[in-house]
Amino acid sequence: MNTLKYTSLLLATLTLSACGDKSQNEEQEKLPVVKVEQVFNQDVVQTGTYTATVEPEMINNISSSTPNRIKEILVDEGYNVSKGQTVVILDDVNITSYEIQVANAKANLENVRQNYERALKLLEIGGGTQQSVDQMQLQLTNAENSLAAAERTLKNVKENTVLVSPISGVVTARNYDPGDMTAALPIITVAQVNPVKIIINVPESELSKVKKGMPADISFDTYGDEIFEGHVTMVSPTVDTNSRTFGVEISLTNSSGRVLPGMFGRVKLALGNADHVVVPDRAIVKQPGSANQYVYVYHNGKVSYNKVELGQRLGSSYELLSGVEPGDTVVVTGQAKLADGVQVEIVN
Repeated sequence: MNTLKYTSLLLATLTLSACGDKSQNEEQEKLPVVKVEQVFNQDVVQTGTYTATVEPEMINNISSSTPNRIKEILVDEGYNVSKGQTVVILDDVNITSYEIQVANAKANLENVRQNYERALKLLEIGGGTQQSVDQMQLQLTNAENSLAAAERTLKNVKENTVLVSPISGVVTARNYDPGDMTAALPIITVAQVNPVKIIINVPESELSKVKKGMPADISFDTYGDEIFEGHVTMVSPTVDTNSRTFGVEISLTNSSGRVLPGMFGRVKLALGNADHVVVPDRAIVKQPGSANQYVYVYHNGKVSYNKVELGQRLGSSYELLSGVEPGDTVVVTGQAKLADGVQVEIVN
């Protein structure tokens, strides 16, 4: 009786052991389950994005052409000024002496002109000579030149006594105070900030795609996602041999004055269209510890680990510049258990 029980127990144990081995083998042979999608080329608008610096459209340094003492400075840094507005008044102590010089030159010219006219009349009645007329003609010319020179000097002195801004803009620098003598530095600097210039550097490979007049979308960190619209006004005819880039200037209307010189911005230019493969963003796998991106491509029951070069993000998809061919089937879910060459089971 005891022998029979022992035999039955042994058989049951062996049966359970065999079932356990079978289940374990089935588990080991189970394939990773993935979902896949077939991808194709699409016509993708090519957008170039560049860092940008804001510069004034024009800068004017206002100073006197000759050393002089400053009486008044009517503006300060940050002031808005209009074209023709008086901004600095200098000492006018020398103006009177220059006005006297002009008056003397006029009197001398009038005297010489009268003598010349007398010489002509004497020549007509036979009481003078042609030589005398020629001499008086020379004196008349010299007197006219002397008056013109005195008037130019007076005008220059007056212009350098009351200084006006030749442009509308904002005062960006003031280097002196009333009572100072003018020297090498400008008294004030005025920058035209409507419009402003946006300066970017574009890679040499994109030279043929950037044209004068093309639109540009500009954003600034200060204003978040707000987009400002400008247009290309200048494309440099030369390429920097060190950076292999060329300069591009963009004009931006700035009537509100919100965009300030020195601001950091970003510019987007539409550089035409290209026919590239587009894949769902779920297909992109980032290699840990590096900046490399990969996509698993399914073929004949197995997957390959393809390194890809990303282009633009297009909503929930990515433009690919290389790594996947049109018509390929890519894995979009289940990548966590995959490796290069692994056999998989597709469940869509």
